[in-house]
Amino acid sequence: MSRPLEGIKIIDFTHVQAGPACTQLLAWYGADVIKVERPGSGDVTRNQLRHVKDADALYFTMLNSNKRSLTLDTKTQDGKDVLTKLIKESDVLVENFGPGALDRMGFSWERIQELNPGMIMASVKGFSDGHHYEDLKVYENVAQCAGGAASTTGFWDGPPTVSGAALGDSNTGMHLAIGILTALMQKGKTGKGQKVAVSMQDAVLNLCRVKLRDQQRLDALGYLEEYPQYPHHSFSDVVPRGGNAGGGGQPGWVMKCHGWEHDPNAYIYFTIQGHAWEPICRAIGREEWINDPAYMTAAARQDKLFDIITEIEGWLSDKTKFEAVDILRKYDIPCAPVLTMKEIAEDESLRKSGTIVEVPHPKLGKYLTVGSPIKFSDMKVDIKPSPLLGEHTDEVLSELGYSAEKIKELHAAKAV
Repeated sequence: MSRPLEGIKIIDFTHVQAGPACTQLLAWYGADVIKVERPGSGDVTRNQLRHVKDADALYFTMLNSNKRSLTLDTKTQDGKDVLTKLIKESDVLVENFGPGALDRMGFSWERIQELNPGMIMASVKGFSDGHHYEDLKVYENVAQCAGGAASTTGFWDGPPTVSGAALGDSNTGMHLAIGILTALMQKGKTGKGQKVAVSMQDAVLNLCRVKLRDQQRLDALGYLEEYPQYPHHSFSDVVPRGGNAGGGGQPGWVMKCHGWEHDPNAYIYFTIQGHAWEPICRAIGREEWINDPAYMTAAARQDKLFDIITEIEGWLSDKTKFEAVDILRKYDIPCAPVLTMKEIAEDESLRKSGTIVEVPHPKLGKYLTVGSPIKFSDMKVDIKPSPLLGEHTDEVLSELGYSAEKIKELHAAKAV
């Protein structure tokens, strides 16, 4: 079965995480992604956090599956000639270089348009063009801080906290993939290419829009009643850190289960939702709260929220997180166990759905990676190994019209 993006050729000039996450997603769905790498070294993540000698690190393999690797020295004229041919035959160029890098290489946007008017050039940036911080180098945690995530994460008596989720990197890559697909749709109507860019700050902020909502409500009211600080503590003029409160206005908390004293992840997240209040009372054996005016409404419960949490934790004290969820799900109460990476890696449901995939690798053996988070009714996403450095160089050059003899010359000249 053909895949939706078959026939789309993408030049992948990205490295580390944000760009590779974007291009990997497109490769999964059928695009021919040619990862252009420096001869002899390649993407820096091939060596970062390596755990098997002389094998690519998991950091690389988990972000570059289904791609082809072309080594190319664009500082040489031969390398520039190869890239020129590749640009003419491709649909998209994705890059996350520093400002001006492509220009210095001799491939400005104007030059790329001359070579291929239909080219879509997609870029990952730290900050948007024209931003007063546009010259700053940005990594994952920098983006989380600049995008508003860190200031609103953690507990009110502690420092700002970054998330373990790659809000700055992979999240930006997902946004850029949407931008590329949108530009391809428009190109189908107009025949013209265009530039597409996503800044890491913007991508993080897009996931923090509920906090921007709360800032405006705080400005108007002076308090936020769904935050755990209300009504017993005062608010400043900025959105506070809310601990484990629900960001959407539904009270909830991470609660201790049996074994929490020795297992730091023996917890569940329990949502004390308004429409679920009666089932919650029945589940934990406190039916008298159902019709008690002091507990009947969300407003009445707000000042007693932590007393309610303590009561629920008492009910949880003799139940593992899995036993608790199995009981609560029968009452249709929103909850989930706090799962460790080890538990996720061993989860049979995630294996069956293709969310966790075991992939063969010529040097690593088998390794686990995250498969497509998007599921299709009429397409199976086949996750293939990441390419070895330069594995497809000769193949790509041959497709560009280079003879076997010329390919040997390019290798001898160390242009590829």
